[in-house]
Amino acid sequence: MRSKLIANLKVLDKKDEWHNTLDAIGYYDFYHTYDYHYLSKLDDEKAILLKYTEGNKVICFPFLIRKINDTEYFDATSVYGYAGPLQKNVDEDFDNSLFSKALNDYFIQEKIISVFSRLNPFILNQEQVLKGIGETKQLGQIVNIDLTQSLNKQIETYSKTTKRYINKCRKQCNVVRSNHSSDIDSFIKLYYENMDRVNAKEHYYFSKDYFLKFVNSNDYETDILLAALKDTGEIISGALMVKTNDVVQYHLSGTKAEFLELSPIRLLIDEMRIIAKNENKTFFNLGGGLGNSDDGLFRFKSSFSKNLKPFIIWKHIINKKAYNSLVEQHVTPDCNLDFFPLYRCNGL
Repeated sequence: MRSKLIANLKVLDKKDEWHNTLDAIGYYDFYHTYDYHYLSKLDDEKAILLKYTEGNKVICFPFLIRKINDTEYFDATSVYGYAGPLQKNVDEDFDNSLFSKALNDYFIQEKIISVFSRLNPFILNQEQVLKGIGETKQLGQIVNIDLTQSLNKQIETYSKTTKRYINKCRKQCNVVRSNHSSDIDSFIKLYYENMDRVNAKEHYYFSKDYFLKFVNSNDYETDILLAALKDTGEIISGALMVKTNDVVQYHLSGTKAEFLELSPIRLLIDEMRIIAKNENKTFFNLGGGLGNSDDGLFRFKSSFSKNLKPFIIWKHIINKKAYNSLVEQHVTPDCNLDFFPLYRCNGL
């Protein structure tokens, strides 16, 4: 009988146990890994992996735990990217009532009043795991290149504009695939220039140490692709691609301002597509638009593929009284009411 099953929730925060747990689950993305969480967390945040077992079923859920200033409370959030719960032996008929109780009991015990996570469109049954716990909501779509199709079939979905740019770039540029420290430096310069150009927030200016640790992590595999002019060898564009299991994520990129009209990033995406296909990957996620909107960035990405996946977030308020009290204290009229948790809309 199900009532006799032993349900157990453990909190993991050591690399070996975290890695071994993901390995036992078998299918995950780099956004779920120990290294990415420890690179992502701030000094006053804690990275954890919740491991829930119920019979032969296993659910794992990574979070960053944050203190709420001047209170006794905490909240939990997602790393930048696509995380959400992982599972093994959980199907669409899973009754998550015991999991829901164990999860909420943990949050209450730890005085965690709200929880947020971005879900991963390539992980099965995430919404089933979270059914009835808080709220899931689709915010937009992300663009995936279906690597199960032949290379020629993939190109057929490219827009005429993207095909033209790629053909032009291939005549003028070579693509370098490297993780050497000098090439990491070249990528960082391109990335910082790109962040300057879009007036990015300070926390997007990752340090050189961050990039070195990121690229050298053994939790996932990173490819840095650089576009170099054939005539001069000048590096004009770079992209950081991350591979985990059969998923490739287009993570970060940058292009020199004077070469934006050449659009060499299209060449790098196309080159990664070929590499990933030859390595028998299944998904190549280009992501979505800024703020998950149907903007110029989304239209650029969708010029490569019409294979769209839903971008879904999960949010859950555990302690409504404390949450509402903080909202009353910190929310101002200029706050975006869709921000979650709303009490952090002004940077609390």
